[in-house]
Amino acid sequence: MSSTLCLSRLAGMRRRAPDGFRLLHSTTRCATAANVTGASTRAGIQASQLQKSLTTTPKALVPKEELIFGHVFTDHMLTVEWTTKRGWGSPQIKPYGPLKLDPSCSVFHYAFECFEGLKAYRDAQGKIRLFRPEKNMERMNNSAERLYLPQFDGKEVVECIKELLRADRRWVPEGRGYSLYLRPTLISTENTLGVHRANSALLYVIASPCGPYFPTGFKAISLYCDESNVRAWPGGVGNKKLGANYAPSVGPQVAAENKGYQQVLWTIGKDHELMEVGTMNMFVFWRNENGERELVTPPLDGTILPGITRDSILELTRSWDEFKVSERKINMKQIARASGEGRLLEIFGAGTACVVTPVSRICFQGKDYEIPLDPNNPSSQAGPITARIYETLFALQYGETASDWSVVVD
Repeated sequence: MSSTLCLSRLAGMRRRAPDGFRLLHSTTRCATAANVTGASTRAGIQASQLQKSLTTTPKALVPKEELIFGHVFTDHMLTVEWTTKRGWGSPQIKPYGPLKLDPSCSVFHYAFECFEGLKAYRDAQGKIRLFRPEKNMERMNNSAERLYLPQFDGKEVVECIKELLRADRRWVPEGRGYSLYLRPTLISTENTLGVHRANSALLYVIASPCGPYFPTGFKAISLYCDESNVRAWPGGVGNKKLGANYAPSVGPQVAAENKGYQQVLWTIGKDHELMEVGTMNMFVFWRNENGERELVTPPLDGTILPGITRDSILELTRSWDEFKVSERKINMKQIARASGEGRLLEIFGAGTACVVTPVSRICFQGKDYEIPLDPNNPSSQAGPITARIYETLFALQYGETASDWSVVVD
């Protein structure tokens, strides 16, 4: 069978596949029955079938000034079970509490787990808003596919999340900078040992109120360029949001802190191509070798997480049409040279938790490189482009600037 015919048949099969049915991608051979998971799936997630069992003993709210990220959780959680025989079950909103899982579950032994992070915001009129939630669902499905976990209809899950927000509305704190962090998670609940595709899974969403990442204003961070460890590699899973990508970063992070730096700068290759900053996407604003003002971020080559904040920044800055915006490779040797030649303007990380985080210093091969912030304000902790991006995104997230990126819950 020709490769053209093979791929054509795969495309047709994908169009006919029900929710939860996936094919192992291959450009060299046809998929066979052994490459398929969830073929007997019957049902997809349907928000219309959602069932609610609300708590009769709601928790006391924590004063928003005392919130610590990820330490306090709301009254309820969303759960949806899946099996290969039945497909997705009815979504349920129930009181927040422990999960009952068998010790042999493959999530514990083989890291069958992926997750997402997004926020709900309360605008000035008291309405609850989400920011581009469909992008989180799209990325989560991509992560699930890599693990051969069941996929789902992202629109239906967003509707379920909206219902969770309505149930826990009082937990969305007021005030600019405050939000309710949402953590969708998908795990295998297969209770047998052995590495194989999951026959049962659980999708759940928990929520945690949080305060401003910078409660007293911007605070630029320092980075340590780790030359011994690599976050991801070509052909790996660096572009998926898997728990397995995060636990191995703790050791290098602690080592960086012990050296007096706040985050790890992840690079790859002999030229130390930039990858990510801690758990954030990285941006460099400079005058490039051609004298152009340019905002650069590493390309989505399979080693970089496709951040929703990253994508938003690229779209926004391109719409400004004030400087060149590029997705391309850039390395620490180029950064060091630009620093010495006075061409380096700003560096920042970007992600859901912080929106943007300015960088003031990078240690590379034993030398500290100072990163400019605001040349017109020596006391500023952020450069003008970093601060502008931060304020622009905040205005969109809280509905201060009208945009279809902001989804009103009620």
